[in-house]
Amino acid sequence: MQIEPTALDGVLILTPRRFGDARGWFSEVWNARALADAGVATDFVQDNHSYSRDAGTVRGLHYQSPPHAQAKLVRCGRGRIFDVAVDIRAGSPAYGKWIGVELSAENGRQLLIPAGFLHGFVTREPDCEVLYKCSDFYAPDCDGAVRFDDPAIGIDWGMDPETAILSDKDRDAAPFDSFRSPFTHEAQP
Repeated sequence: MQIEPTALDGVLILTPRRFGDARGWFSEVWNARALADAGVATDFVQDNHSYSRDAGTVRGLHYQSPPHAQAKLVRCGRGRIFDVAVDIRAGSPAYGKWIGVELSAENGRQLLIPAGFLHGFVTREPDCEVLYKCSDFYAPDCDGAVRFDDPAIGIDWGMDPETAILSDKDRDAAPFDSFRSPFTHEAQP
């Protein structure tokens, strides 16, 4: 598995190897030992699978606060998405900065997003399926969201935000300037 760091500390792009023949291909998309050997130790306890019918569907920016904060490993099993992580660890030199990566069924890439980051994605084509592993169980009382199109973050979604297809939760999400992060950045020695 290829593991690439990003501009945000702890956010990684994972690209599993694919072994193909005339029938198609096989890929090992998660291996705890291989990741632990690379210094990534995350225990996943829940797998989620979402389907979005239309291109331009935005899901996010979401987080789950402590004590049920979640790290996520996200991949697109069908279609193509632009996946985004935003650093919300108070005291981080990258606080409010974002990284975006195209994930698709074709490229097989995955984004590992540690706890302490907002997460969201926009579908680039119809009929997208997104699968992700979570390091803690869903806890509705710890669930939160920040506006996906907030200019204080300035994410370039590659689309007109006015045309985004949103849930009520995402439409009513708090602006970034009123958000108070429950996460702190722990500097590495």
